[in-house]
Amino acid sequence: MTGTTISNEIRRLRFARGEMTQQALADACGVTRQTIIALEAGRYAPSLELGFRIADALGVRIEEVFQWSRPQ
Repeated sequence: MTGTTISNEIRRLRFARGEMTQQALADACGVTRQTIIALEAGRYAPSLELGFRIADALGVRIEEVFQWSRPQ
């Protein structure tokens, strides 16, 4: 299946958590800042494990961070 669309609320949630930096989130998740940048820009879909790590670092459920849209 191609054309899967995964959107996210990472940037909004970072700012809602006292303007958490991309670097702070990256450090909490064990990834690079460039990974967070790519995720926020929608250029990269995370693994399931990374998705859970991001949600945990932001203190929310994974569904609050990521949304999936069925391809047209």
